[in-house]
Amino acid sequence: MSPLTVHVKHAARVYDVQLDIDQPPTAFKNAIYQVTGVPPERMKVMIKGGMLKDDHDWKKVAPKEGQTFMVIGAAGELPKPPPKPVVFLEDMEDEELAQALSLPVGLVNLGNTCYMNATLQAMRAIPELQGALEAASPSGLPGSLKALYSNMSRTTDEVTPFAFWTNLRQTFPQFAEMTRGAYAQQDAEECWVQMTNALRDVPGLPGQSSGSSSSSKTFVDQYMTAQMRRELKCIDPEAADEPPSITVENILKIECNIGNTTNYMHTGITDALNGTIVKNSPSLGREALYNSKSRLARLPAYLTVHMVRFAWRRDINKKTKIMRRVKFPLEFDASDIVTDELKAKLLPVCTKLKTIEKDRAERRRIRSRTGGKTTAASSEGVNAEPAVGEGLTSPASTDPTTGQASSGEAGTTALTSDKPADLDLPTESSARAKELKELEDLVHPDLKSDVGCSVTGLYELVAIVTHKGAAADAGHYMAYVKKSAFHPVSNASAGSNEKGSLAAEDEDWYKFDDSKVTVFPKEKLPTLEGGGEDSSAYVLLYKTKSLA
Repeated sequence: MSPLTVHVKHAARVYDVQLDIDQPPTAFKNAIYQVTGVPPERMKVMIKGGMLKDDHDWKKVAPKEGQTFMVIGAAGELPKPPPKPVVFLEDMEDEELAQALSLPVGLVNLGNTCYMNATLQAMRAIPELQGALEAASPSGLPGSLKALYSNMSRTTDEVTPFAFWTNLRQTFPQFAEMTRGAYAQQDAEECWVQMTNALRDVPGLPGQSSGSSSSSKTFVDQYMTAQMRRELKCIDPEAADEPPSITVENILKIECNIGNTTNYMHTGITDALNGTIVKNSPSLGREALYNSKSRLARLPAYLTVHMVRFAWRRDINKKTKIMRRVKFPLEFDASDIVTDELKAKLLPVCTKLKTIEKDRAERRRIRSRTGGKTTAASSEGVNAEPAVGEGLTSPASTDPTTGQASSGEAGTTALTSDKPADLDLPTESSARAKELKELEDLVHPDLKSDVGCSVTGLYELVAIVTHKGAAADAGHYMAYVKKSAFHPVSNASAGSNEKGSLAAEDEDWYKFDDSKVTVFPKEKLPTLEGGGEDSSAYVLLYKTKSLA
């Protein structure tokens, strides 16, 4: 149905406003805000029988063309128009398009919504999520997220996430908490978890093989859910014969506990997985001490790590922030925190990928040093190329500590030589095709059929949500996302990257401070480890490494 033109009366003035009954009342209130300056949270729209609520059904209100609505509320500053007209990507020239795509768009802070903006930007680092949303016709919060991400990909100006924010508050009332007449600051990690729970209704993506188990799984089950196996063993001497109890549960994140001696993320994760608890012993008929050991039985393609920086202090009866500095890795090997069964499945391809990554880095270094002017034995096909690693220093002839070729290995050419020798390097595309085939042959059948799981256990950090400030219930949230999450990475030789692609050597990040987006150098990531009131990592998103 086409929108109705209605009148809005506020402060002795009358405005014409479009009312679309296919949209929720919040959209109408936002339209009123645009002309009156009355913020929706302070706005009262009078209708027959009372006041218009956010969950009102327009069919019951039955608005008519030309109807007048009375609006009560103190006006604030009117929303400012954009400094320049909005131009969509499809209307831009090539030069304008290249410049516009250099930075992703930011999100307007609607009043203590930095926690939501940071979460939205970090989740945008999951391209498969956007693909699943586009393939489905979701309603509710997933539908609002689909529309928001679509809008963000089509414009170069900052986006106001009003519709999503409204839907978030309606779906999860905890985010509608008010403090002194305004919406209160909320926890970004809680927002992450609740948004992920809301996405459980989004259907999963199809697998590449006929034997893949994807038909009944949702997207979150496939790409964001880990499986935790927990074993409890009584350590009381009187219960030596009591068998251990084993439980398995699905989890959306792993936690990194921060204690007085925690310096590294891996240590905090291990501390969270291992511990002791007191519970009732069925064999003793009383409480006893148990060792708790948890390990992951499934690794998702996207692994979320929660830095537990907020804790309740009983002595002062208050939630406080743990300021301690904790170092986090840019690359994470999760094989130490998985079950023995899963580790056996991961190990072959994990070990091979580590070796291949060294070869890839060496080829990249050579091409960078020679300006890409290396001799390829052939570029006509994979079979015409020398074997991957031929002419390279073999892993066996390289000192793993120094990275230098060891003596006594005859017939091997070390790539670290300063002599500009004629190296017959395969073309990068054919080399990677061979490597991909080798790696795929090593993937365990169980992992190959599990759509959305990690087949290597090796991860790279792609997004971070940080918290700035000393107070647990205040402060400011920001997001940091790796550039490669927005731009395709080119593995071509130096100087021959495809238009719009990102050079493999470019490992910088984007910093999202609400509507302000800037480039953040990789070298500055350690400043997010904490140790003071400045931004410290709170939620980290790791993406499983690609085999290609």
